[in-house]
Amino acid sequence: MNNQRDFTTGSIWKALFFFSGPIMLANLLQVSYQVIDSLWVGNLIGANALGSVAVSGTVIFTILSFIIGINNTTLTVLSQQKGKKNETGLKRYLNAFVVTLLVMGLVMGLLGYILAEPILRLLGTPETMLTDAVSYLRINAIGIVFLVGYNFISTVMRAMGDSKTPLKFVALAVILNIFLDPLFIAYFDLGVEGAAYATIVSQGSAFLYGLIFILRKKLAPFQMPFLPALEEVKLILHLGIPSGLQMSVIAAGSAAIMSVVTSHGEAVVAGYSAAQRLDSLFLLPAHALSTAVNSMAGQNIGVNQWDRVKKIALYGVLYNSIVMLSFTVLIVLFAPFGIKLFIQEEAAVSFGAEYLMIIAFFYPFLGINFVLNGVVRASGAMYQILILNILSFWVLRYPLTYLFSELFGEKGIGIGIGVSFVISSLIAFLYYRFGKWREKRIFKNKED
Repeated sequence: MNNQRDFTTGSIWKALFFFSGPIMLANLLQVSYQVIDSLWVGNLIGANALGSVAVSGTVIFTILSFIIGINNTTLTVLSQQKGKKNETGLKRYLNAFVVTLLVMGLVMGLLGYILAEPILRLLGTPETMLTDAVSYLRINAIGIVFLVGYNFISTVMRAMGDSKTPLKFVALAVILNIFLDPLFIAYFDLGVEGAAYATIVSQGSAFLYGLIFILRKKLAPFQMPFLPALEEVKLILHLGIPSGLQMSVIAAGSAAIMSVVTSHGEAVVAGYSAAQRLDSLFLLPAHALSTAVNSMAGQNIGVNQWDRVKKIALYGVLYNSIVMLSFTVLIVLFAPFGIKLFIQEEAAVSFGAEYLMIIAFFYPFLGINFVLNGVVRASGAMYQILILNILSFWVLRYPLTYLFSELFGEKGIGIGIGVSFVISSLIAFLYYRFGKWREKRIFKNKED
């Protein structure tokens, strides 16, 4: 069955709902890697071990983010080619992305392994957590190519309007992780290292299965990799470098905020770490909508249907607001229970629940930011999104988190982050409304 969609025609609301749903589910399954790791680590080993996984996790995200940013460029370029119905362009740029991401994945993994301890010390990781954090980071760095690989395959399918097929690959990885986690952590007595090994084995299996599945079904025009043309590499780097940097800015900003958290002690680190696991689940709809509108808007930008692009942005914001407000209510009611799924230490639970109940009221604003940036990104305006993210994290979020934590103590962490969400969403709207992103053209002629 062919699940690929043409977003240049038909109902936008219906397409957004049914296309974003599988993306949301795939993201949920993917996030469950870390959630499952955290549940086992927090309950079998303790709060310190959970904190080690969380601190090293921010670094892993930073390393991976540059390559994920390149992946976002994949979505933009291939969705526009899909909208143009340019099969030759699809094949050429698909090959160019394969070669580029493979090289970058290997380099980033090597750097992550070598620099693990210095980076974690720079973040102020408590000595009691450092050894486990270094081990967890190094093992994940070894397997980063697998994570990049199967995420790339999923991105390619979504660019062509298929959000259902990637579910198969992610589901396999999650099922394997569920069984391998307790096996490696408890039975083989590998502790935190066991959680890391379980994750990379699961991701590697999903990547191989996904690659074989797509090649056999001929769902995408993959071919034996070859040296891409210079103009293809130039376009990828022109769009990919700022796109990668924008993701790295986000990840590095998250790491900087973690340095504020670690300054408040182990209980706050553990509580924040548990809250972040739930936080990653609650923000899944916003992430899914950002990906969905990127692909949908990209296809329509490829054929200059700007009225449909405008409706995609509007419906995306409305959809986000409904879902995020619903989550806010649930969080306020059940925050302490959710934190206790991961840790039991009273001080850590108290901070984690308080943080969630503060930040929940600001989720809708962050979702607006995701959706509007996704539409702008579909045009290829990567440098503009980079600037918006620098403003969001380094001019607003980190300084405000630091300021409010100084003024109000640990409670100020959630307040500072939340206030930054509000201001960032306003800036994103102003640029979407008045910016010149609609003038961006990434292809100079019809053949491209």
